[in-house]
Amino acid sequence: MELNGTRNGKTLNIALKGELDHHSAEYTRNWIDAVLKDKSIKELVIDMKGVTFMDSSGLGVILGRYRTLKERGGRLSIKNANKSIDRIFRMSGIYTLVDCTGM
Repeated sequence: MELNGTRNGKTLNIALKGELDHHSAEYTRNWIDAVLKDKSIKELVIDMKGVTFMDSSGLGVILGRYRTLKERGGRLSIKNANKSIDRIFRMSGIYTLVDCTGM
């Protein structure tokens, strides 16, 4: 898993590339959480364009970051999920919690 992040004010944009599964979930979670220690970050935008596969561990990563941001009055957005990942998101009901764009 490759992660690239940029910050614009209170917004953190993260582009993921690779497989977001049980092998990469802990690394991804730790990387994002290290950046989110800065409590001035109120919005997290995750660009899924480069994600080729995701399992339930990946959902856990996203839901955990959603909770972190919600606790500080922020929000999480997902963009550019491919069809198979979009299907997982729809089946899980995650779109009732987070914004989505670029599907």
